[in-house]
Amino acid sequence: MSEETKGSTTAATQQAAAEPANKKKKWPIVVGIIVVVIAVAGIGFWNWHNQPSFCNAVCHTSMDAYVATYDQEANTTGVDKYGNEVSNTNAMLVVSHKEQGVNCLGCHVPTLSQQLTEVGETITGDYYYPLEEVGTEELMVNSGHAEGTGDEFCLKSGCHDITREDLTELTSDMDFNPHRWQHGEIACSECHKSHRASVFYCTQCHSEAAASMPDGWLTYSDGQKALATAETLS
Repeated sequence: MSEETKGSTTAATQQAAAEPANKKKKWPIVVGIIVVVIAVAGIGFWNWHNQPSFCNAVCHTSMDAYVATYDQEANTTGVDKYGNEVSNTNAMLVVSHKEQGVNCLGCHVPTLSQQLTEVGETITGDYYYPLEEVGTEELMVNSGHAEGTGDEFCLKSGCHDITREDLTELTSDMDFNPHRWQHGEIACSECHKSHRASVFYCTQCHSEAAASMPDGWLTYSDGQKALATAETLS
């Protein structure tokens, strides 16, 4: 066999031996790329999961009105989740909280079991519209706290981080201080509403309290009328 033939045979043998080795070297690269793609997709999905648009896209009709209230501009005329006119959108916590950089999951922090239940209800259509209004005590439970009052949900560290006494002092200059607890503890959510105009709870007995209402808020009786709209939508 000529030297040239021997050289060709040797080169071919070496190339054949090298091909499996090269393929083996490529596998870690391919796996690495797949892992990176999955990680990036997962991060992107999680970030989307934290946005109001996720609620609207995934849950469809049941969340449309809620996302619509979130998307409204602050300090202007708007509408609540029932379609009622709101003279100042700042009267809805969802708008005023958004101005502070708080999104849906800042308040709605459900447990995994609750999320799975809601997914099932959405798929089967086994839910009623509009969704039932929940207060701070329900939000406290939904976020995984078995104990604690609804007020703790709002006043806790990381949110308003103040005590009831601090809160009473902050509004002591109002002609009618709504945070005096002379009638016992009243949950924050009795007055402060997220997706509809907040209600000055005291006005159900104290008509003079209406003069102290923040812009856009409703008296107790007007708040009840706004709730009545929900019955026509059910």
